[in-house]
Amino acid sequence: MIYHIGQWLHSQIETLGFLRLLGYLSFRSIMSALTAVVIVFLLSPRFIRAMHRRNFLDRVRETGTSSAFDKAGTPTMGGVLMIVAMTVSILLWSNLTNTFLLLSLAALLWFGGIGFWDDWLKSSRGSGEKGLGEITKLVLQGLFGLAFILVYLGPLSPVEPAVASKLYVPFLKRPLFDLGIFYGVFIFLFLLLVANAVNITDGLDGLAITPSIFVAGVLGVFAYVMGNTIYAGYLQYPYLRGAGELAVFVSAFIGAGLGFLWYNAYPAQIFMGDTGSLAIGGTVAVLSVLLKQELLFPLLGGLFLTEALTSQIQDKIGVRWLGRRIFYRAPLHHGLQHRGFAETKVVIRLWIVAGILALLSLATLKIR
Repeated sequence: MIYHIGQWLHSQIETLGFLRLLGYLSFRSIMSALTAVVIVFLLSPRFIRAMHRRNFLDRVRETGTSSAFDKAGTPTMGGVLMIVAMTVSILLWSNLTNTFLLLSLAALLWFGGIGFWDDWLKSSRGSGEKGLGEITKLVLQGLFGLAFILVYLGPLSPVEPAVASKLYVPFLKRPLFDLGIFYGVFIFLFLLLVANAVNITDGLDGLAITPSIFVAGVLGVFAYVMGNTIYAGYLQYPYLRGAGELAVFVSAFIGAGLGFLWYNAYPAQIFMGDTGSLAIGGTVAVLSVLLKQELLFPLLGGLFLTEALTSQIQDKIGVRWLGRRIFYRAPLHHGLQHRGFAETKVVIRLWIVAGILALLSLATLKIR
């Protein structure tokens, strides 16, 4: 709203020339990040106390690691803080007529809403096993996926039809091929995979949020490049008119994430819960699709996909089909704990891995 009010005032009153700053993505991105982090800092202490009073606390699930039981009683639903901070910051500093932005904001709120419902049920029923069923979650996520596909491949799409259904591959200058209508199926499966991969990764203090910030930051760089005719042309990326506005969105994400990490770092004062992890997963999935970087995600979000794969291999193939464990523990972070690594060492080393993957992903901007 500050953006729109400022633009109007600048057009009406010549002496307010300083409002030209609101036309610069760089300025609005910085302000968006600062606004989000300040909101999280202001709200977190009261929110944590409120969660304690209302008994909205983490419900321990059996993971095979003793440290899980030490976390019992920690407030959950911290994702609410991030979603509120991001939404307020985006409303203040973004161009609210931008379709890229609106689709990303819709993903944040929809997936966050699914996670909030799940967390609420777990807390009110007093068990980590009594939240939303797996099928219910997938159906709700699938509904968003279908709606997103209709918009993305329809006349309201922010992406040009000539580009929308093409599949771009890291390190290659040209799209691999055009999937046509089958691109909708690809998007649908991609959204479900990524959204739930982040959810599975959220198992240790601070583990999910920092890699999420790395992923969002890289996608923010791509948004800025692909939304600029000069940079997109020089680096031979498709120009996506309006995609630069996602830099403001991503900055709010990073600011809210950094503020949340202050309270989520070991020993955590609050967990993000499914409210946060599903919101993050759904958001980065939509950002990847909008920026045509779906095939970059296996590299950029390699940590999330590894966590998801180890979990699903253990559960679906090992336990259900073979009747035995394939790994000692799953997902990956619990497997490392089982091998004797301290929680903080596991988290920091996986942060380093995520940071390296983010740098490699940035290299694809030029190495093509």
